[in-house]
Amino acid sequence: MVSRLAGVAAATAITLAAPAWAEGDDILIGIPTAQTSLAGVADHADWLNGVNMAIDDINSHGGVNGRMLRAEVVDIDLLSPEGTVGAIQALNARGVSAIASAFVIIPQPAMDAAAATGVPYMHGNTSLASVQLVEQNPERYRNIFMIDPDETWYGYGFVRYLDRLEASGDWTPANHRIHIVQEQIAYTQVISQAAQRAIADSDGRWELAAVTDIQFPVQDWTPVINALKDEGAGVIFVSHWVAAELAAFAQQFAYDPTPDSLVYLQYGPSQPEFLDLARGAGEGMIWGTVLGTPRTEQGIAFREAYMAQHGENMGEVYPASGWDTIHMLAQVWQTVDPADFDAVGNAIRALRYEGIAGTYTFDRPQQRPLNYPWETDVLADGIPHLIYQVQDNHHTIILPAELAESSYRTPAWAQ
Repeated sequence: MVSRLAGVAAATAITLAAPAWAEGDDILIGIPTAQTSLAGVADHADWLNGVNMAIDDINSHGGVNGRMLRAEVVDIDLLSPEGTVGAIQALNARGVSAIASAFVIIPQPAMDAAAATGVPYMHGNTSLASVQLVEQNPERYRNIFMIDPDETWYGYGFVRYLDRLEASGDWTPANHRIHIVQEQIAYTQVISQAAQRAIADSDGRWELAAVTDIQFPVQDWTPVINALKDEGAGVIFVSHWVAAELAAFAQQFAYDPTPDSLVYLQYGPSQPEFLDLARGAGEGMIWGTVLGTPRTEQGIAFREAYMAQHGENMGEVYPASGWDTIHMLAQVWQTVDPADFDAVGNAIRALRYEGIAGTYTFDRPQQRPLNYPWETDVLADGIPHLIYQVQDNHHTIILPAELAESSYRTPAWAQ
């Protein structure tokens, strides 16, 4: 395992001649982690596991110029601005050299709390609002970086993937109508709006059948499923992210499905509990992520290493993201003083890091990597947008073609 992952961590495994500022105590990395929040706990646990694996790996190779890395973990309430700000401020008070975050749900309070000290803050908010703030306020948010493409590609990119899926011959839509089910938080609304924009840009190839609203927490999916059956759209697009609720949808849909529809559950099935809670009802459903764990040689090696430590119930997104982020920071700190926040920010902007999830670059006004294939047509230059289908109760990559493990299978309700 170590040899197969060595290429990922090579830059951090090399101990250079230590610069004068390298002497000192451990380098502290702040990790705001949802432990008691009503949302995000599973994803944040995955992220923290990936972070700790990376720290152990780097420290086992001598740390960064002889200094060990150490995670400073604080609880964060993702559903309140006060809880979000409090977590970032607590980490600032501990003197961390960087903050690495899986995501927050309310971006600007976290960004403002980090900007108050200028601490490098690397996050996976998957948020158009986050990167727009950076682009519009480059001085204030100069040291804030998003480690993944924004959420618009969940909607816009998926509609474009439908064209590729149909062209492959693996799927023939019952019709070209798309029924969107949307939750009400900003994240899911942006995704829904992006999907609707892609439909409008399709020159009539795709048609918006209907938009059905849901509100977290969803107590009963029956009215939604009845609306889906009434419309009979060829594609059902559920813009929601809570795994337990999507598993409940899958169970109710399996009992009374819309015949011939392709069902896309956006992101939530990536969370480890989905397959267990769905109890087989998710079979044939598809979902996507703009930051995942491709089944490359490095990705497979990482999955094996992760599951050896933490069991087979591994999320598809955040462990590799946590690993990559810590290795990016360590690579920068080898040549830049961790205490010089602006120098670290400049080094991150100049960074090109080929990680497990893809290639990270931040040299653009939004300070986030590119999405493959929608922003770059070179796989090695971006983070791939992955589409999975539940096949034999496993998450199986079906798009993009270069990373696919299998082709699309017609689900039982559409046969």
